[in-house]
Amino acid sequence: MSRSATVSLGATPLAEGRWQFLLWAPKLERVQLRLLSGEERLVTPERDEQGYHRAIVDGIESGARYLYRLPNGRELPDPASRFQPDDVHGPSMLVDPRSFLWSDRTWTGLSLEDYILYEIHVGAYTAAGTFAAVIPHLEELSELGITAIEIMPVAQYPGSRNWGYDGAYPFAVQRSYGGPEGLHRLVNAAHGCGLAVVLDVVYNHLGPEGNYLGEYAPYFTERYHTPWGAAINFDGAGSDEVRRFFIENALYWLDAFHIDALRLDAIHGIVDTSAFPFLAELGSAAKSFSNRTNRKIHLIAESDLNDARVVRSPERGGHGLDAQWSDDFHHAVHALVTGEQAGYYADFGQVRDLEITLRDNWRFSGQYSRYRQRRHGNPARGIPRSKFVVCIQNHDQVGNRAAGDRLSALVDFEALKLAAGVVLLSPFLPLLFMGEEYAEMAPFQYFTSHLDASLIDAVRRGRRDEFRAFGWSQEIPDPQADGTFEQSKLNHALRSDEPHRTLRLFYRELIRFRRRDLPIRDLRVEVCAFEPEKSLALRYSNRAGEIAMFFNFGDAPSNIAAPCPPGTWHKHLDSADTRWRGPGSALPAALQATGVAAVDLPPESFGVFKLAQAVREQI
Repeated sequence: MSRSATVSLGATPLAEGRWQFLLWAPKLERVQLRLLSGEERLVTPERDEQGYHRAIVDGIESGARYLYRLPNGRELPDPASRFQPDDVHGPSMLVDPRSFLWSDRTWTGLSLEDYILYEIHVGAYTAAGTFAAVIPHLEELSELGITAIEIMPVAQYPGSRNWGYDGAYPFAVQRSYGGPEGLHRLVNAAHGCGLAVVLDVVYNHLGPEGNYLGEYAPYFTERYHTPWGAAINFDGAGSDEVRRFFIENALYWLDAFHIDALRLDAIHGIVDTSAFPFLAELGSAAKSFSNRTNRKIHLIAESDLNDARVVRSPERGGHGLDAQWSDDFHHAVHALVTGEQAGYYADFGQVRDLEITLRDNWRFSGQYSRYRQRRHGNPARGIPRSKFVVCIQNHDQVGNRAAGDRLSALVDFEALKLAAGVVLLSPFLPLLFMGEEYAEMAPFQYFTSHLDASLIDAVRRGRRDEFRAFGWSQEIPDPQADGTFEQSKLNHALRSDEPHRTLRLFYRELIRFRRRDLPIRDLRVEVCAFEPEKSLALRYSNRAGEIAMFFNFGDAPSNIAAPCPPGTWHKHLDSADTRWRGPGSALPAALQATGVAAVDLPPESFGVFKLAQAVREQI
């Protein structure tokens, strides 16, 4: 690593009116820094042997704008720009993160086991679509029982609306959301409410529009291809500096914005054959930062590989990340409550699929997958369940449906409560998608605001092709249309109407029970599927006590004889109770078990029981 490795990439404030600029551009023997604010100036940075161009400039202030002029006369933004006030093709702007006055100095984060995640798209969460507009909702989320908000990507993308995965400037905060100042305020307010903040970051690709990194350096490689085009160069010539760019980006969010955890998007799109993989290096850097700052920092990977190495320690041949998603959980529950079996749901649909997932952390750990037409996954049994994030809805599983329809548009109220119980009472880390807790009816559709006409047409064609495997016949909304974005915004007023109000109260009760009575640390889990009855029995035990849960996914009543230790089991939750607008339940207030328990469950319902402590102590 060159001497420039100790200097931050991009523009960094040094002292009053003095800034340091560092650009990695080994493809260019010479670049010029063009300062646009006040009297325009051209500065020629000094180039070192590894292609880093460095300049220290006096007499400029935060808010000044600048570009880099290439030898061919073309002027481009800074790849490590902190803000793009005039969109992806305009000049970069100087930002001094030290100017924000934090009030969270005593905040050190939360243990991962305590995370109850709530995914938010800033643009669609409120009518205003800004960081500032999210802040008034934080107290409500905390009261619901949420402990961490997960913000979809905020790196600058073209235009004013996008899911965020078309970001072209990994360090620059999206201008339409409120820029760096807005993100500072949101994180500060969240910590004040006791909420951790997870930021979704994208290290597997950059958006196609406004992405000029390849003009400066070998950030991409044609040796591998991903669904987004050429892969990022994490293991070829020049990859040390590419890794440095993305690791520095991760540390920037953790340091400058006090982010508590990073959700690493689609790491299966990171191709890296090196002996010391980028993900392991990133994990090591995050742990060092955590130790240095005495803050609880977590890296959570999104992956569809079912690869346990993601969370295994480096000493055991893993990458050492803190958690990863288990999509098998979502697919198993979704197929059970909706009956859908197209696309990747072809591998699911039986209660046994959920049983295996609850027992082994995911359904496929090397078995043959009909959907993939090959074996899939490796064993994850024995890895703590707190290292797996699960959901029944998220931006992908909703937004990547043809019409972006939520679960609330697919199933009835009893099934919504059933699905909520499965995810919030699971032994994994639960994630809710914004509005799920009150059965938001607005779809969440795929939307963009690209500026390039040819790219707009390509995205439209790509969306149509994507849904062929599922056989969905609905007309696919135009991603570029204003209405597609507008109809994806939440209607928070629904929370006061029935049955939405009751569902939110039910979610709150489930979360309260989880946090009080279901500590997922050191849980012993036993699970048993009853396939003909479409029912499942789940039992937890640890030093705090024993809990038995019974779920019926069928549309008819079920009667099961479930394994259950002897004693009196008192009912604590019953989704069919009229309190929750249910049809009424056949479950008694207490079960007497003698090694098995006879349980009658109404359709699409579940019940939760705890073993009487006095009896348990005699066993």
